[in-house]
This record gives sequence, C-alpha cells and structure tokens, in this order.
Amino acid sequence: MQIRSRAPLRIGFAGGGTDLTSYSDKYGGCVFNATVGMYSYCTIVPVDDGKIRFVAPDRGESVEVDAVPYIEPTEPLILHKGVYNRIVKQFNGGKPLSLFMSTSSDAPPGSGLGTSSTMVVAILEAYNRWLNLKLSEYSLARLAYEIEREDLQLKGGKQDQYAAVFGGFSFMEFNPDGSVIVNGLRVDKHVIYELECSLLLFYSGKSHDSSKVISQQIANTAGNKAQTVEAMHGIKQAAIKMKDAVLRGDVKQVGAILNEGWEQKKRTSSVVTNSEIDSLVEYAKANGAEAVKLSGAGGGGFILMYCDPVNRQKLLNALKQLKGDVLPVKFCKEGAESWTV
Repeated sequence: MQIRSRAPLRIGFAGGGTDLTSYSDKYGGCVFNATVGMYSYCTIVPVDDGKIRFVAPDRGESVEVDAVPYIEPTEPLILHKGVYNRIVKQFNGGKPLSLFMSTSSDAPPGSGLGTSSTMVVAILEAYNRWLNLKLSEYSLARLAYEIEREDLQLKGGKQDQYAAVFGGFSFMEFNPDGSVIVNGLRVDKHVIYELECSLLLFYSGKSHDSSKVISQQIANTAGNKAQTVEAMHGIKQAAIKMKDAVLRGDVKQVGAILNEGWEQKKRTSSVVTNSEIDSLVEYAKANGAEAVKLSGAGGGGFILMYCDPVNRQKLLNALKQLKGDVLPVKFCKEGAESWTV
C-alpha cells in the first residue's frame, strides 16, 4: 500500500505579515490569499524493516535512520523529521514508525509561495490518511503551525498552513487570542478568469531568506517602531480592500491595491527589497505591468505581476528576455488531499 497526498501553494494578495504573532497578538491581523495549481507532494510507504527513509529528489536530499521515537530535528529534511516526531509523540503513543517517505514540490524553497508550510501540510495529510487520525481542517492547519513555529522554532506566520489545508480564495482573520478564522470566498467564475488573464508569476531563480526579513519585521513590531506598525496597519487595510474588490468583481482595483500593499510592505523592513528587485519592478512596469509585488516575506522569490490582459503578451515577451521563469496563474479550489494506491 502507498499513501499519497498533495497540498496547494498560495499567492498572498494582501495582508501578509499581519499573520505574524508579533503583530496579530496585539492588533489582530487579516490576509487575503488564494491557492494555485502548484503543489507539494508526499508519498508514504509503510515498511517493516525497522528503518525510516526520507527522500526529497527535488532537493537532492535523503535521510535513513533506524526507526526510533525521536529524530534530532536538524537539516537535511528538518520538516520531515519534525512532523515525524510530533506524529509519534501525539498520535502513536511514543512508538516508532517504520516507513519510506518521498516528497517533492512544484516550487523551490524560498519561492514566497508558502512552500515550507505547504510541505508540512502535505506530509501531515499523508499521516492523517495512513493512521486514520481524522483530523479536521482547522486541527490539521493548527498542528502544521505548531510543528513549524513551536516545535522547530522556524520563523513565519500562520497564513500558509491554513491556505494549504483549506484551499481556494480565503479572507483569513488572525485574532489576538490566537484563534484563526478562515472565510472561504465564493468568487464568481468570470472574476477568476479575469484575474488569471491579468496575472503572471516571474521567478528569477533567486530564493529569499524569509527568516531574515521576518526577524526584522518582528523586531520592529515588537519594539513598536512607528513606521513598521503603521505600515502593518496599512497592509491589513489593503487585505480588506482586496477582499471587497474581488467579491465585487472590480478586477481593475486589484492592481491599485497590490501597488498600495507593496509600498507599505517596503516600509516594514529594510531587507524586503533591494536594487535588483527594484530594477525588475521598473522593467516590468515599463513593459505593461500595472502592479508588481513580491510574493511572501520579500527579499526574493516569485514576483506577482498584474497587467491589462491586452498587454499580457507584451509583458510576457519582455520577461522572457530575462533570466528566469514566467508562469501563468491558475487558481485551484481544493485544499490538502490524500488517497491510497
């Protein structure tokens, strides 16, 4: 028997950063995001040879150890080890599991599409199916968050785990008491089609170190640095405006709000952007883009570009002159899924 799972990556349209506890625990945060047809995948094959094997061919990494209750959570494949440790401790009575696991992702780490958190969700969903844990969507997302942020002490927010579990267009609220509310939005088909015609993703091949950006944002927010806190408030308002614009079908307004959110994002940390990114933004806008923002914390990774569909090919042709990959945006409704083979 093989257990397989997948979880979708996401585009953060607005509100990213307000899901960090340094902000949301004080002021409450909200994010507008949507999942796309790019995935993290996991396959589990139960074995009885007393071994644990983790392989990630897309990263060129693998780990093989004896089946033990706890694996020291270090690189390589720290996420795989962290999820295994929590599953054994919380759901298997501390008894080790023997398995072969293979994972891969449609986007590289540091892409700004929530790759790491989505991988944690995909791995968890495979265990959920294998061990019949019957975790609800909220329980699965919360567990993924706890493993990544608390067990492994990896810096980041909360939106990625919930996006990967629930899927679709979501307006998420992160409350000061730690609770999360995921409002799944019913977006008209023609609005989705118009957005897909108007958006492109560009990846220069340079990933970002989200922890560096997030660490500075956390320090600035915790220290009540006025510029950062005010910018975060602006980012939160942009998420509300984005939700309203998309639900109204006002796709033209999406570009304006993307620009507004990006300008606020740059005020939260000195390492959100750099001269190379700024030059790319200027180039894109000179060739048909009306709005450009980095997906994720900033500093690198995928760049989301908005344009009038009439100018789409012009922008596409211009981006193809650069070193990097240009991808269309195709939204998906489904969140994390699993099945047996």
